Amino acid sequence: MKAIRIHRKVTKELEDLELSLKQKLAELLALLAEGENLGMPVSRPMPVVEHGVHELRIKDHTGQFRVFYFTKNADAILVFHLFKKKTQETPAQEIELGKKRLKEMRS
Repeated sequence: MKAIRIHRKVTKELEDLELSLKQKLAELLALLAEGENLGMPVSRPMPVVEHGVHELRIKDHTGQFRVFYFTKNADAILVFHLFKKKTQETPAQEIELGKKRLKEMRS
């Protein structure tokens, strides 16, 4: 079982989410920690960020959210970006912020 490490800014962003969304995210992260391989429609690869990065796709009545996570770390799954999705395509600034945060967590 792998540990889950969450970027400090994501931890702050999680505080603003509704309880039901936090619970759903916790369930999905627990499955990942146990080695479960999540696929569509819940998770999809995001090689545009980096090889080994995926996004969790969760939603509630307030909207759709994306959570970037990295699985190729030896000891932990890194959760490094959370945002509310407002457009069909993932905005470039979200991808760039994700790259920056992943780099911070890996160094």
